[in-house]
Amino acid sequence: MSFTKLLIPVILIVRCLLTGPVGISQTPPLTPVFTKAVYPVYPASQTPQIRADWNDPAWLHIAPLVITFPMGQEPPFVPHALARVLYDSMNIYVQFRVEDRYVRSVVQQVNGPVSGDACVEFFFCPDTSKPDTYFNMEVNAGGTPLLFCVTYPWKSKIELDSSVIRSIPLAHTMPAVVEPEIADPVTWNIEYSIPFALLEKYTSIVRPAPGVVWNANFYKTANKNSNPHYLTWSYVDFPRPNFHLPYYFGRLEFK
Repeated sequence: MSFTKLLIPVILIVRCLLTGPVGISQTPPLTPVFTKAVYPVYPASQTPQIRADWNDPAWLHIAPLVITFPMGQEPPFVPHALARVLYDSMNIYVQFRVEDRYVRSVVQQVNGPVSGDACVEFFFCPDTSKPDTYFNMEVNAGGTPLLFCVTYPWKSKIELDSSVIRSIPLAHTMPAVVEPEIADPVTWNIEYSIPFALLEKYTSIVRPAPGVVWNANFYKTANKNSNPHYLTWSYVDFPRPNFHLPYYFGRLEFK
């Protein structure tokens, strides 16, 4: 039995003992019994080249976070998904690396339903005084992105124009379309940089600097393949897949 399978029942049992049975409401528990994930984000010592190269010297000293907690039923195969984050005065930089199987990626329309493909996602709230306002950047294995500014979960959002999204530097290692599904082991990377000036067109942000905190979560998904799954970095206490629960976002602590 995997560590994840052992850990999640313990978390849920403790929560039931303290707060009662797990329900299906999106309202968070009054007394959290989980620990939100924390990731330190360091300033870039050199500018990443945005080549989806996991061995880029700009990233070599940066430890990754692991996207490990399943939402819903744990799949037979759990991808090993990693992410890293850097920043400078102008941009936030994000890298993903996924050791995967059953990879399928067919959506090529910007802001299309990329989360059904093999996909990595970065949800981030850049102003913690407005915890229900956040961006979700989703990119499938073929490099097709989606970027929304959510102003209230499930109720209101701003869908960024495709021309704006295409201006974001982004690199991927898989072909633009992966079809049929690759069932054998395969590793794929995604890398991009998002300008702070772009984000500021849609909401207020607190630009990263030592001591600044953003709320965030990272996800790995696929549901249009033979091994559907929904994985999170910061644990989400909810009985079915739902990534739009900012209460459970972890913390990015800028150094």
